[in-house]
Amino acid sequence: MTVGVREQPRGADPPRPRPGARPGLVGWLTGSAVLAGVGYRLWLLLHAAPPTNSDEATMGLAALHIARGEGFPVWFYGQQYMGTLEAYLAAPVFALAGGPSLLGLRLPTLALYALFLLLAWRLTLRLTGDRWFGLLMVALLALGSDRIVKNQLIAGGGYPEMNAAGAALALLAVDLATGRPGRRTADGPTADTGRPGRRLARWAAWGFLAGLMVWVDPLVLPYVAATGAVLVGFCRRELWGAAGALLGAAAVLGAAPLLLHSLLTGRNPLHAVLAASGTNASAGWPDRLHGGLVLGPGLGMGFCAPGQCATWQLWWALALPLLLAIAAATAWRALRTCEPDPAGAAAVVPDAVSPRVAAAARLALVLAAVATLGAYTVSSSAGLTPVESSRYLSCLLISLPALLWPVWTVARHGLRRAATGRHGVGSTLARSVAVVMLAATLGTAAHATWRAAETVPATRAAEARHTELVSTLRQLGVRHVRAGYWTCNRLTFASAEQVVCAVVDDTLRPGFDRYPAYRREVDSAAAPAWVAPTGSPLAEVLDERQRATPGSLDLVTIEGWRIYLPR
Repeated sequence: MTVGVREQPRGADPPRPRPGARPGLVGWLTGSAVLAGVGYRLWLLLHAAPPTNSDEATMGLAALHIARGEGFPVWFYGQQYMGTLEAYLAAPVFALAGGPSLLGLRLPTLALYALFLLLAWRLTLRLTGDRWFGLLMVALLALGSDRIVKNQLIAGGGYPEMNAAGAALALLAVDLATGRPGRRTADGPTADTGRPGRRLARWAAWGFLAGLMVWVDPLVLPYVAATGAVLVGFCRRELWGAAGALLGAAAVLGAAPLLLHSLLTGRNPLHAVLAASGTNASAGWPDRLHGGLVLGPGLGMGFCAPGQCATWQLWWALALPLLLAIAAATAWRALRTCEPDPAGAAAVVPDAVSPRVAAAARLALVLAAVATLGAYTVSSSAGLTPVESSRYLSCLLISLPALLWPVWTVARHGLRRAATGRHGVGSTLARSVAVVMLAATLGTAAHATWRAAETVPATRAAEARHTELVSTLRQLGVRHVRAGYWTCNRLTFASAEQVVCAVVDDTLRPGFDRYPAYRREVDSAAAPAWVAPTGSPLAEVLDERQRATPGSLDLVTIEGWRIYLPR
């Protein structure tokens, strides 16, 4: 039987080329953008950028303990939330390399970024079918401001894996909703119906990723809920059968570390997920609104210079609410006006996505972005530490294809009509604004990337000074030290636990030790040394102590650091 070209449903987007077929020029450009994004980040890693800290070193120490078989932590040391997936990914690297290193700790996060880039490209093609728009998304995500590369490369818990998992959840939801079983043509079943094993594997993969993210970090839960709603909306009958049971079992498997820990300790799993809410502090609403809606979007989505947002870079804070509203309205209109997908459409156009499914997925991504932005704005973190806490908005990058698709559509139609000499639909002003917005988005992100790259020499020099500190302590035979929080675990990790550190505050009182065994070992030592950054409050206190009791401490100075050796 001959199958003709199916009629385009009312309200649907224009016909889309099959993703993966004859890429041509746009394919080569997209591949080059992927290589540029990964290469830029590899260059950063080889130059010890972005700068590390004791929190990342804590994850590195967990990976070291796993590699040695000395422990298998469920949570980030010192707290009962944020799973240690990054430590388990880095442990094999440490084992193969024969020891820990900052580069070894970050190689898995670089791989997660590359995976996110490919998944985002694939998701964009599935939702829009426009390869040039896919190239735009890859180019945007290849750029990396200071905050963006910190989220993607620092193994500090949760952030590098969330975007890859969120994009994978959305892509799996689109595939499952598009290939619903039970749709047949005169020639036989659709592609997915004929391959039930592959479909069940997708259900299992979605469930496992959803459960895994519940353990790793709750920040991605809006995307779990939104993509889950797409599955319920299009596949609810299937969810009552084997697919739903398999999804549930896989979700339990993904969240197994959290669930087992809860059973063994009697801790409520909900408390473990919500423990990072920051309810022990409060901020005023003006500060929350400013941090969440003004500073947060520009910093969290990669449009600001390192550690600050210039006034001109805050334009994205004005554009984002408009983009959210327009993207939601257009997706909702497409969802309402598109006719149901004809039976057997997947067989007629292989790898095609139903326009209704694409519209629903875009709407889900927009709503997840709104939920993420809203949850951050009402939190105290947005008001108390807006610059550093903007990392909580890192998941918004998953929604970029849905946010910019309406703008791209207007700009694309305007450019095509201008090239053919015909009058396009809509005003010339709207098309001009769309083109300017896309250019401004790329330009602002590129400027922020350039500013971030400028900090690399200083970061590399600081890492070299820290390496000299570790070498000096080894030469002096120092095994135990006391230092500030942001020095301790970094020092212990960099020395592969040859130097063990206990935390003190600026008044020399015991501080917060994420790994209590280090405190016990230092307290039992005969004469631990003190280490402080030059010019720090801790160094000033120790200098005053040295002046008050001459001869009690021997001072060894190297560039950037002061080492105090008790006599």
